Amino acid sequence: MSVENKISKAALDKLFAAALAARENAYAPYSHFAVGAAVQTPSGEVFAGANVENAAYPAGCCAETGAIGAMVAAGGRQISDILVIADCDRGILPCGACRQRIAEFATEDAVVHSAGPDGVRKSIRFAALLPEAFDRETLESEPIRAV
Repeated sequence: MSVENKISKAALDKLFAAALAARENAYAPYSHFAVGAAVQTPSGEVFAGANVENAAYPAGCCAETGAIGAMVAAGGRQISDILVIADCDRGILPCGACRQRIAEFATEDAVVHSAGPDGVRKSIRFAALLPEAFDRETLESEPIRAV
């Protein structure tokens, strides 16, 4: 399910370049599957991350986690777009755990861009990837119950 992009070509190119550069620095000696990600805030700031594996494979960090961590460390709290890139013909989408991490910061109309090294393969509204997400509103709408 592709969506009409609200992001400008220049902004998408900047997001792609950041994710591609991060992917070049991925640390993936076990899976050999380098991934880069870049998030954009509503103000246009871009933050990138790469997957980082370790010997306790698969206890590493996904690229999306790194990009979100960089955004939060800089004071960002909202994601309007996220681009994930890997050397994968069909492109790549965030794993389940990263979808939950994105849900914490995604704007209502956030878009996930799936890319391979040659460009964006598809763009999908985040809500389509994680419908009915467990989020802050879920916690705030439920009464506190003693256990």
